[in-house]
This record gives sequence, C-alpha cells and structure tokens, in this order.
Amino acid sequence: MRTRAPFSPLGAGRSVSPLIGRSRGAGLGALPWLPGGEAVIGRSARRRCGSAMAAAGRNVVFVTGNAKKLEEVLQILGDAFPYRLVAKNIDLPEYQGEPDEISIQKCREAANQIQGPVIVEDTCLCFNALGGLPGPYIKWFLEKLKPEGLYKLLAGFEDKSAYALCTFAFSTGNSEDPVKLFKGQTCGRIVEPRGPRDFGWDPCFQPDGYDQTYAELPKAVKNSISHRYRALKELSGYFSQQNNPAEATSTPS
Repeated sequence: MRTRAPFSPLGAGRSVSPLIGRSRGAGLGALPWLPGGEAVIGRSARRRCGSAMAAAGRNVVFVTGNAKKLEEVLQILGDAFPYRLVAKNIDLPEYQGEPDEISIQKCREAANQIQGPVIVEDTCLCFNALGGLPGPYIKWFLEKLKPEGLYKLLAGFEDKSAYALCTFAFSTGNSEDPVKLFKGQTCGRIVEPRGPRDFGWDPCFQPDGYDQTYAELPKAVKNSISHRYRALKELSGYFSQQNNPAEATSTPS
C-alpha cells in the first residue's frame, strides 16, 4: 500500500524521513542512531535531489535527541535543503541568559564537540504578562508544571497573550567564524490545554487567527505557520544561497 508523503512547506511536496534502523535511547525509536549517536537523515530523498546535491556533498550535524522535533524539522525542510543532514544527540550545558546569547553559546560548544559544521535549535515560549518568561526556560517549567500548570500561571492576569520563538544557530565549525542565527516567531495566547499531549506545550498554545491549539491543528497547517517553520525558512534560504552563490549575487537587468 502506498502512503501519502508528509506535507513539506519548504520542499517540493516530497518527504524526507529517517532511514529505518537500529535505534538508541529511550523514546527515540524513530531515530536510526549509528555508532557515536548519529542518525543519517533522508538518504533516499537526497538521491532525488540530483546533481546539485551531489555537487555540494557536505554534511551538517543537527543536534537533537527529540524524535518529534526531528520529525517536524524534516517535514518542513523537505527536499529543498541542499545539504546532508545528520542528527546527533550530544550533551550540552544548560546556559542562562537572553535567547540569542544562549543559542550562540550552545552552538559554539556543539561545534567544539563535533569539530565541524553544526546546527542547534533553541525554543522559547514567552508570556507577555510575565515579561517574557518562561522564555528559554520553558523546558524546565513544562517538566514541572505540565501544560495545565503553564495555563494556571496566568490565572491572575487578564493578558493571556504569548509568543513562541524558535532560534536555529549555525556554526561552520571554525571558531573564528561568527555563529549565524535564524529566528522565527508566532504570536498567540495561552489557553486551557486541548489536544494530544505528545509534543511539549503545544496543547496550551493557540496561535492568533486560529481556534485550535498547536496540538489540535493538522500537522500540515501547524508546519506552515509555526515559529519553527518561520525560522527554518530563513535557515533554508541561507543554505540555498550558499549552495547557489550565483543566484544570491545576480540582479535583474
């Protein structure tokens, strides 16, 4: 039986999925981890990309151990991403500070461990009534409070507005090169949790213009409006320009 490929906002409608293989780590059965904690992503899809992909022939490590996050990134990037993406689960310190500072520090440390090109992602959920908190510390708030607790944090406030911020940081692996940041933001409000509970705080975030939470929205819709989609659009555009410098520098006559 033929199955329909996942929606791919940045690609050509084809899927980019992990190879089926030996998994490693609790909850990461969907990731084909290789020795050293790596997962080669989208080999069959890369073959379809043709000569441009072959000419590039470069790997970029994406640091993640989150199977759901990896699945979403792959669905959004599709076949348009012109490089070979390799997922690797490594331990990074939990930095403190502003979102940009945290992303840069994480990326530099990841590049130091990988000794090559690397991409890291950091996600914030910011409540306007709380001055932007939990922000980059949402992982720990969610772990302790669950989506219900996040909603209750705003019980004493009329302002339930919030925004989701995603930052992808890229390092060439050369410590002398600056870390590049690609950011995406989606505004919405914090609501009583609704929908599946299999992806973080999605059940309590309702994007503006929709009457469903991230968790309730079809994946195709979420992946076309999300903070992660907007950041990946910037990242994908940058890598496409690097792969086709003539297009980046040409101007209409």
